[in-house]
Amino acid sequence: MIAGFIAYAGEIHEPAHLVDGGVLAQYAWLIPLVPLVLMFAIVFFGKRLPYKGWELAEASMLFVAIYGVALLVMNANEGITHEGSIEIARIGSYTIEWGWVVDGLSIMMYAVVGVVGLAVFTYAKGYMEGDSRYTWFFAAFTLFAGAMLVLVSSANMIQLLVGWELVGLASYLLIGHYWEDHSNNAAAIKAFLTNKIADVGLVIGVIIVGVTVGSFRFGDILSAVSAGDSALAQVAFWAGLALFIGAMGKSAQFPFHVWLPDAMAGPTPVSSLMHAATMVTAGVYLLGRMFPFYQSDLFAADVKTWIIIIGSITLFAMGLLALVQDDLKRVLAYSTVSQLGYMTVAMGAGAYTAGLFHLFTHAFFKGLLFLCAGSVIHAVHSNNMSDMGGLRKPMPWTYRTFLAGSLALAGIFPLAGFWSKDEILASISYDAGHGGGAIASVVLWIAIAGAFVTAFYMARAVYLTFFGEYQGQAHPHESPRVMTYPMIGLAGLSIVGGFVNVPGLFTGFTEWLAARPLPMGDHHAESIDFALAATGLLVALAGIAAGTRVWRRDAATQRERDRFRVPLLYPLLEHRYFVDDLYRVALTDPIKGPVARFIDWTNTYVIDAVVNAFGAVAKGLARVVYGGFDQRGIDFVVNAVAGGTNEAGEMLRRTTTGRVQQYAGALFGGAVLLVVGLLIFT
Repeated sequence: MIAGFIAYAGEIHEPAHLVDGGVLAQYAWLIPLVPLVLMFAIVFFGKRLPYKGWELAEASMLFVAIYGVALLVMNANEGITHEGSIEIARIGSYTIEWGWVVDGLSIMMYAVVGVVGLAVFTYAKGYMEGDSRYTWFFAAFTLFAGAMLVLVSSANMIQLLVGWELVGLASYLLIGHYWEDHSNNAAAIKAFLTNKIADVGLVIGVIIVGVTVGSFRFGDILSAVSAGDSALAQVAFWAGLALFIGAMGKSAQFPFHVWLPDAMAGPTPVSSLMHAATMVTAGVYLLGRMFPFYQSDLFAADVKTWIIIIGSITLFAMGLLALVQDDLKRVLAYSTVSQLGYMTVAMGAGAYTAGLFHLFTHAFFKGLLFLCAGSVIHAVHSNNMSDMGGLRKPMPWTYRTFLAGSLALAGIFPLAGFWSKDEILASISYDAGHGGGAIASVVLWIAIAGAFVTAFYMARAVYLTFFGEYQGQAHPHESPRVMTYPMIGLAGLSIVGGFVNVPGLFTGFTEWLAARPLPMGDHHAESIDFALAATGLLVALAGIAAGTRVWRRDAATQRERDRFRVPLLYPLLEHRYFVDDLYRVALTDPIKGPVARFIDWTNTYVIDAVVNAFGAVAKGLARVVYGGFDQRGIDFVVNAVAGGTNEAGEMLRRTTTGRVQQYAGALFGGAVLLVVGLLIFT
């Protein structure tokens, strides 16, 4: 029945040709603008409103969700490609524009940000109830979503940079929302600075590409790729590598992964939206937007090897770190890093559809899992699984939805994660047989092993959280409906979301995503590789079975239940491969120690000395000007004139008595003097 429905849908919705999208596409600039405008409205008027600004934040996401889904439906019937722009300024021959692009990739992101954002914003109303900075939270949260929409709507690299940095700013504000706790503030700074270091690569890449092509528009850049521009080909490797470094920072790829687990310091709704639809998906989106650039053998194809290597390290090594976390949100955070590794590997393997399809499905089940984690934390007042256990009975809806999300993440048939992860495995397998060589073959087995690890650590999370005896001090209870309804909605999408792209049966997502002016040239599966799909499924089931064997048993405490350890490996995992320690020794301590002392000495004895010298010279000049020129010069002249005028006035005043006889005498005396003068001189 399901197969028949999907086949029927494929006959109806497969796009036949590309159109410009009409009015919907022409006014798509409203998608990023509305959240940004309402963000300012929340700041200025939020506290005066009945729901303290939440209603404006919710309205912004409702608008984006409706608009994004409307574009998605239109794109499913007729592929849409539209690009609009407004000129902001000119710098020489370069035009700075505010633009908006409407095509398969951006439409998918509009829908994901809108739908997941609407669920998370609804949930946040209940979760953040009573928070001392409730209105400010929703202002920053709306900025977060709006900044991501600025990024994905960008028609040029300059605007993408603006959205990129706005996302970073909003994440800093939200991760550090509870800034009274120093660790939260430190986590926000760590996330901000780690991304800034990677952003240097992005800026360099943007400059190289924009200057070489003579335009920052994505359309012009990809047209140059299609035309085989020789100048761009000469700098393509370094430009592609620099852009990828920027993507590594936002999507937390090794070794820039260190910021994402610490970002769990922010409120759980922030974690949900960040891991599902904003921030961390930006790097994968950039690779998707620039996909023809990386795919072309003439341009940055050599960078693909590095993309695959970094992605494969991330997907496996970061997944292992989830095994030793007690904080439930950190388990999910390392899981996100691992899944981003899968998406990155897919992009490197030339699988545009597979990588973005996993981004699409992952948004639903990872957003769901974080909401469920927040529901648990809301009930037991702790992030740690050692304070949980036995919650499936007092929190039935949270348990059921968390289980659905976990099975989807583990890639269990027929949930959404099965279809997207299977397509990535199939794409890596294809790459191994068509030029990928030994590296792709090794990466395929790493990806399969990663599926086992994913299922294993999610089994651990489920059993330690919902089975056994409750170990906490609070009285657990199910969350209110404003929180459970969004969880149920995302659980439904986590179950059925994968059916939009079933190779050989219905490949709607593939067709929708391909609606772009230039062909992507990617490989996507035409039919299900049953042997590979069965392998991936069996490995995931084996991970669940192993997790059940280890963590299902009862014990006096959670720590006794969680006593499973692999010698040598687990101590390494508990120290997070010593990467954070390496950063501390190589960067943080030197900056705090010798570098800080040098900067302080330079400030005190060089900069301050120069400033003080200028101050002393200025003070001396002021004394000369004041004492010599002003007091003895200008003031003397002015005072002398004023004194003379005053004396003359005093003398003149004495002659003005008002007595007529004196005036007559003075007149007579003057007449006599006048006559005498005339007689003498004439």
